[in-house]
Amino acid sequence: MQVLKVAVLYGGKSTEHEVSVHSAQTVCRLLSAQPEKYIVYPIFISRCGQWFLQKSCSEQTPQDTPITPVIRPDAHFAALDGSNPWKVDAVFPVLHGSNGEDGVVQGLLESMDVPYVGCGVLASAMGMDKEIAKLVAAHYGVPTLPYRILTRAQDYNKAELEAWAAQQGYPVFVKPLCLGSSVGVSKVTDGAQLHKAVAFALEFDTRIMVEKGVDRAREIFCALYGRGSAVESSACGELKMLTHEFFDYEAKYLVQGGCETRVPAEIPQDTQAAMKKDAQTVFTALRGSGLARVDFLLGKDGKYYFSEINTLPGMSETSLFPQLFEASGRVYTDILDGLISQALETRQEKDSLALKR
Repeated sequence: MQVLKVAVLYGGKSTEHEVSVHSAQTVCRLLSAQPEKYIVYPIFISRCGQWFLQKSCSEQTPQDTPITPVIRPDAHFAALDGSNPWKVDAVFPVLHGSNGEDGVVQGLLESMDVPYVGCGVLASAMGMDKEIAKLVAAHYGVPTLPYRILTRAQDYNKAELEAWAAQQGYPVFVKPLCLGSSVGVSKVTDGAQLHKAVAFALEFDTRIMVEKGVDRAREIFCALYGRGSAVESSACGELKMLTHEFFDYEAKYLVQGGCETRVPAEIPQDTQAAMKKDAQTVFTALRGSGLARVDFLLGKDGKYYFSEINTLPGMSETSLFPQLFEASGRVYTDILDGLISQALETRQEKDSLALKR
């Protein structure tokens, strides 16, 4: 069996930098534990966008070697002066949020002509944009919630927005359009809070969404794995809120015991079956490949709504993605092996085209 050289990318210029490093530590450890299959190259990307080859996955250290991705027939990476070029068989991006999950890095990897794990440029970009993802979901019959889009470049009619929110009924949620992990999100329960929440969200993104809320909604998740016609859904799981009103960044990552995961979720079987089907629908419609996690909001009346899709979800052993598949009877290392195999298959298919796109 050929030993594959796999570069794992993590860190990055994102608000989810720390989460990415934490995820990648698990991926690097599990792949490195199979030396008969993989040689792992941990590549850290700093908050400034500099790339470093590390001996082991971590935050930046003085011993890290500065490198750069290159577009050369004989190499994928090299030292900053172009020396010491080297190639890999595949790249495993473990980059969450902006500049990693949104198609930016995927476009670079396409230009480098290297196989990579996960969704391609189009699926990554569409999945990252909450409005585009909702439009696609709604087109295919997946239930969504009403929303308005505001931009930093254009003033909005405050009275009109207040009237719309009141008509929808509070709460409404204000969120950046292209960020993850609930960064910049506010729950608004009356008109007095609305414009402050808009200003706050615009600190993190140039476009934001004001969305009708489902008060005290249960957040249900479904993981997806595969490509083409061979896509499977995990069991559904639930993230239970313990300390905050909703799942903001602080509750998810900063407050110990802020929330807990329940896998599988305690929901009716018919509801779970419908959610799994809708999760696959969204993933396929967005041209997804490899992996993703689809999030739903479940109301007290039993109705649920598509919330968002994460095309590079958390990958640590305590993250939802591996927990959801382990609850479905899958071994996480087998999932990682499969993701790398799928990346190689995708590249082989592209290389077989008469004219490469």
